[in-house]
Amino acid sequence: MVADFKTWLKQARAQVSAKSPTGEALKYLARYWDGLILFLSDGRIEMDNNTGERTIRPIAISRKNSLFAGHEAGAQNWAILASLIETCKLIGIEPHSYLTQTLTAIVNGHRQSQISELLPWNYAKTV
Repeated sequence: MVADFKTWLKQARAQVSAKSPTGEALKYLARYWDGLILFLSDGRIEMDNNTGERTIRPIAISRKNSLFAGHEAGAQNWAILASLIETCKLIGIEPHSYLTQTLTAIVNGHRQSQISELLPWNYAKTV
């Protein structure tokens, strides 16, 4: 049935002007056909990406807010902290304890060459 529809779609597109509303609709359908079929055949696939959009919304808002920090260095520091905090939330780490332990490690002389050990996803493995 899918092959029959693809054949019909190809023939219909050949008969209609590509610039007409119908031609535009058929072009849109052809472009997203594989995704539509995948969505219809696999019940695990979400129809939209609202869940992902809601998850990254705080990060995007903080990034936009940092544009008004008053100074470029302040905005950059704000963006870094906001990214670390939101990353902690995404992977289930309490941000305050992560930042406290990370800053304590830096003050106590943690080697800069091993800075990757202090990233949130590595912190999660040690807690």
